[in-house]
Amino acid sequence: MASSISNIANSAAAAAKSSTRPANRVGTKSRRGFAAMSPETQRRIASEGGKASHASGRGHRFSAEEARDAGRKGGLVSRRGKTNTSSTK
Repeated sequence: MASSISNIANSAAAAAKSSTRPANRVGTKSRRGFAAMSPETQRRIASEGGKASHASGRGHRFSAEEARDAGRKGGLVSRRGKTNTSSTK
């Protein structure tokens, strides 16, 4: 009898704690901020930020040459400096 009462008390305490802190429950987090917005709204707000950045002069658009250089550097890093030539042994 005493163990069933303590089990009920423990489960009630756990339920009370989980109901006051829903963000800690796995799989049932409440959606807040951008996650609560529709994809269209998120896209509109992000677009406004990009437009404001370019309007203030802080935005950057890659030229073809800059993009080529960035791709080359990324390729070198991913291959860790290995060249594409085949060596004969």
